Amino acid sequence: MFRQVLDIKTDKRIEIKDITQEIQLIVKQSHCKNGIVNIYSKHSTSGIVINENETGLIKDFKSALEDLVPVEGNYNHNCIDNNADSHIRSFIIGSSETVPLYNGKLDLGTWQSIFFVELDGPRNRKITVTIMG
Repeated sequence: MFRQVLDIKTDKRIEIKDITQEIQLIVKQSHCKNGIVNIYSKHSTSGIVINENETGLIKDFKSALEDLVPVEGNYNHNCIDNNADSHIRSFIIGSSETVPLYNGKLDLGTWQSIFFVELDGPRNRKITVTIMG
């Protein structure tokens, strides 16, 4: 098993960052050829997703999150931190993804990329990458 923590700095409240290259670099450093790679966000107001890295689609994804869970909802948690929308969005999209590793490369589909989704930024975040193989 190989484990490394990736530091991510975000600049916006909602930000979708392609981290595919950073994950592939960690895979290379692991010297592991075949197995699985787990990418896990250690934060309850962020997420990890796999999808296509196309500018319009990224904007659509962000808009859909904002429409689905509005910032100004009547949320009980807001009396504590005023970020319930971020927690709910994270609950919906999830905090991790697992990708097959084959011949030392992430076995993603042609158009797939791995994204870190910031939902309560700007912040400094930590992503745990665990490789088993």
